[in-house]
Amino acid sequence: MLRTISYCLLVLSLCNSTLRAAETSTKPLVDLSASDVHTQFKPESSQVTLLSGSPGLVVKIAPGKAEYPGLDMRPATPWDLSQFGHVEARIENTDTKTINVSMRLDNVGQDNPWNTESTSIKPGASGTIKVIFGYAYGHKPGYPLNPSAIANLKFFTGKIGAETTFRILSIEAAGPAGEKPPVDPAGIRVKPNDGVILGSGAAIDIAQQVTTKGAQAAAADGGVRIDFSAKEKERAVTIKPPQGRWDLRTATQVTVKLKNVGKTTASPRVRVDSNAGPTDTAEAGPIEPGAEKEVAASFVPAVPWKGIPNSGDRTSWNGQPNTGSRFISDAVSGVVISVERGSEDQSLLIQSIRAEAPPAEVPTWVGQRPPVEGDWDKTFDDEFEGAAVDATKWNIAGPNFWDKKSHWSKDNILIGNGVVKMRYEKKTGSQNDEANGKVTDYASGYLDTYGKWTQKYGYFETRVKLPTAPGLWPAFWLMPDRGVEAGEQWKRQDTAKGAMEFDVMEHLTRWGPNRFNIAMHWDGYQKAHKSTGTDKIYYQADKDGFVTVGLLWTPGQAVYYVNGREVLRWEDPRISQVQSNMMFTLPMGGWDNSPLDDSKLPDDFIIDYVRCWQRKDLASAAKDSPKATDSENKPAAK
Repeated sequence: MLRTISYCLLVLSLCNSTLRAAETSTKPLVDLSASDVHTQFKPESSQVTLLSGSPGLVVKIAPGKAEYPGLDMRPATPWDLSQFGHVEARIENTDTKTINVSMRLDNVGQDNPWNTESTSIKPGASGTIKVIFGYAYGHKPGYPLNPSAIANLKFFTGKIGAETTFRILSIEAAGPAGEKPPVDPAGIRVKPNDGVILGSGAAIDIAQQVTTKGAQAAAADGGVRIDFSAKEKERAVTIKPPQGRWDLRTATQVTVKLKNVGKTTASPRVRVDSNAGPTDTAEAGPIEPGAEKEVAASFVPAVPWKGIPNSGDRTSWNGQPNTGSRFISDAVSGVVISVERGSEDQSLLIQSIRAEAPPAEVPTWVGQRPPVEGDWDKTFDDEFEGAAVDATKWNIAGPNFWDKKSHWSKDNILIGNGVVKMRYEKKTGSQNDEANGKVTDYASGYLDTYGKWTQKYGYFETRVKLPTAPGLWPAFWLMPDRGVEAGEQWKRQDTAKGAMEFDVMEHLTRWGPNRFNIAMHWDGYQKAHKSTGTDKIYYQADKDGFVTVGLLWTPGQAVYYVNGREVLRWEDPRISQVQSNMMFTLPMGGWDNSPLDDSKLPDDFIIDYVRCWQRKDLASAAKDSPKATDSENKPAAK
């Protein structure tokens, strides 16, 4: 019996050893000790120099125009890494400054199938970049990469102003197939029921969720009592999520109801903190002893985002200091309530905390005129009241450069009840319904005025309701159109030579219904490409769930509006001077989106109206408006 048990234990031990060996097995993807290792990689530009490092690969990146300078390694045939869960690289910082290095894995295809991770490494230190198949940027769910067909491995940095050097010490596949990243407590997202953080049955764990400075906190009367000490210089309390971060994507503000339970007047302030930055601080004003007051910390910044003046020669996404917002509503780390230092103690009872989205109050002028004074003519007006889209104004077929998994179809443009719907659904068909068009499994609608209507300068406005299905990318934007004489479509719409792409409203449904991106792109989409703007435009929808967005474009100036309120301004001589057409697109994807959720389809991007005005002194001559034949309106290869 003992022999049998001993034998079984031996077999079990051997099996466990075999399993451990299998779990820890690795596969080097390149021999970094080889003297010619640098020849197995290809620099993406002349900024990048590669040297064998004995061992390792030394990478030197010089300053230049490339936004993401780097190097590629493409195997002769794609790597089959299906028995592994990730690829990791060991990087040594040989520079005198902290560097950020990213690694990307690609499948074959033109629909940008990739997973990427980054790491920051201090001078003289080493770090590991680990890309788990199917995850990207902080090990969040990403493109479902096929590990049996890894066609390219890329290392890159961001745009640099001084030479950057690092050494790649190892690159290997490892981990078990189907590997998932460990649960990061900071990555947990908590959605309060009906937006209620405190009150109406929702309680706060004082020990776990409350931190104080110069104050004491205790449960009282269904809320949280805060006693602020007059002796302390800083006096604040932070209400935190029970774990991770709060997901407040469906809200536009956090409202805190306070009661002064002390003996002196208090003037509290409220702000909401997130991983990327806080909201503005909301001032409650004086609250007398025994009185109550609600104070709302809005996600919408009081000061609109303002671009860096005279920055048309470079990319700049930060904007001027103290303008716009850095706040992100899906990673809220706390609600902060503070009071100014006083000569006496102060006491407040936090009665409730709610995340909510009240409807916007839209000024009556919205939709009736431009936002500024002037001698204006209305130049475009479509209310979508007919039985079909007006073919003299709109094309319902066009190119798709953004999403190779979807096709445009006339059947996905639905008009009725004074609106046009661009419907996204899972439906097999061909691009533009053409017999030789690329066949894909998802259909969407498309609208643009290319070759039919353009305008240089003016005010461009639309009222829309955004889809909510995860993974969609609706947008309203302007592209240059130089006219038939310029040649093919890509030449007519080139954003170089004084032209520009205006993204008036570019939304990723992952952000929730109250945030979108505004951007401007110029000087093409290759190495010379430049851009500015912000992806943190927060807004409140109107009572019907629509939002009205507009662009006021004048020489050297672009000003954007949401529901009649200015939200972004950039003044620069580089602002486009080329007439442009309008576009509405609804592909899947986007740079910061969630995977598409088929169960939420179909979903609609709804357009109520499109209206444009032109200031008479800026009007172009009729001869400058491009005209095109049907053949010239067909999509051209880019």
